Amino acid sequence: MDVLYTARATASGGGRDGRSHTDDGKVDVSLSVPKAMGGDDGPGTNPEQLFATGYAACYLGALRLVAGKAGTPVGPDTQVHATVGFGPNTRGEGYNLDISLKVTDHGLDAAVIEDLIQKAHAVCPYSNATRNNVDVALSAG
Repeated sequence: MDVLYTARATASGGGRDGRSHTDDGKVDVSLSVPKAMGGDDGPGTNPEQLFATGYAACYLGALRLVAGKAGTPVGPDTQVHATVGFGPNTRGEGYNLDISLKVTDHGLDAAVIEDLIQKAHAVCPYSNATRNNVDVALSAG
């Protein structure tokens, strides 16, 4: 693969209860474990929240790309709502994610947006990284 951009991040401390930052300093976050996962629900974020924000942004970019190429651009107020759940892996050891993406405020007919969300799922790097490993539910509202 021809790499166009590389992001670099470092986690320190307790992993899920520590700190994570990028080498350029644009992201620098404290991490806390949610109560539901046995933590103290401290003031920091967690890897699932970071993954959800990244996936939502990346998928919206992919959706805008495929919609533009199809000549049916999504509206300027289009949003992608990502939900990332964490739980025991039913396919083996450890843990896995449960992901859903919902596209709203797109301004398109149901059949058109349904086609575009599938095309965006084929293009989005996050979707490609999770394919055949994590189920991703796609919907439009």
